[in-house]
Amino acid sequence: MKKFMPIVASTVALTAFTTAANAEDMSTNDSGLYLGGNYGYLKVDNEDDFDDSNDMWQGVLGYRFNSFFALEGAYSDFGEYGNSISNAETTGYSAALKGTLPITDTVEIFAKAGQLWYETDYNVAGFNGSNDDEALFAGAGLNFKLSQNLLLSAQYTWYDVDLNADEAADSGSDTDFDTDFNQASLGLEYRF
Repeated sequence: MKKFMPIVASTVALTAFTTAANAEDMSTNDSGLYLGGNYGYLKVDNEDDFDDSNDMWQGVLGYRFNSFFALEGAYSDFGEYGNSISNAETTGYSAALKGTLPITDTVEIFAKAGQLWYETDYNVAGFNGSNDDEALFAGAGLNFKLSQNLLLSAQYTWYDVDLNADEAADSGSDTDFDTDFNQASLGLEYRF
């Protein structure tokens, strides 16, 4: 069920964006570069040692093709999480397709989906290690225009992360952790 909901949400969002895009002349839409940052809360959902929550931050660079579609890249620092015996720290880069639907002159809703490439440094019972991996993610949120170029955003993003601490623990125990990162954040976006 966890993997089904992002697919349904993405399908509904893309249908809405396609309908809206067909209703407006694309030549009059806003386009261009934007830069932003997010700060927020990260809930690490894991059935075992790495279940935790902490602060996270994210830097964003994107390009809007028109009022409805953008390509967005980000660097995310998910912070340190876990407990005194098993803990980890994750950072990563992501690329996403982002769809935006203007609701009023000052409010927009958006949905995005993409790929995260991440690195996790582990400390499991005194054994240290690092692992590189990739994951899919999906998110949605609201933009509030503070001015013509500056926006305040609120968003929720879900990452399907699998933590693998094989290098950090040489024991025969299972070191693969099925994990979800759930990010709720506020941010600023500046459109050039």
